Amino acid sequence: MKRRQFLQNTAGLTTAQTALGLGLVSGFIPLAHAQAPAAAAAWNKAAFEQKTLAEVAKAFGSAAAPTLSQDLVLNTQEIAENGNVVPFGAQSNIAGTTQMAFLVEKNPNALAAVFDILPGQEANVSTRVKMGQSSNVFVLAKAGDKYFYNVKEVKVTLGGCGG
Repeated sequence: MKRRQFLQNTAGLTTAQTALGLGLVSGFIPLAHAQAPAAAAAWNKAAFEQKTLAEVAKAFGSAAAPTLSQDLVLNTQEIAENGNVVPFGAQSNIAGTTQMAFLVEKNPNALAAVFDILPGQEANVSTRVKMGQSSNVFVLAKAGDKYFYNVKEVKVTLGGCGG
């Protein structure tokens, strides 16, 4: 085999392996892509379009208004110097918590993040959220068929949503 033919064969094999690895070859679907449609189907678009805590809870399937609970601990700063990245954290001490969500009352879309809590996991979540202005921040938790919430006011000195 000549050197030129060897390089051409090797280049072709490398290209085929790359295409296979990226899922570009028909009939092959990487595991991450195979799971994506199921995750997309579970996304609750209606909940993210709601404007109030009660509407979000209803979109999640709550038949009654959420109950204020001190067993939900909302950890966030009282004054955010920059609304572009406001850290939020929450811990649920309510037995059987299966879902937690953060809402920002005055944002265009109140629902900012949703976390599913699997059995055996500690119900302790955190994220960073953009806030356009000073607002009430809610943590909403589902335990059994009931929804619970806690609230805290966060003052924003420099808005993150165009402010």
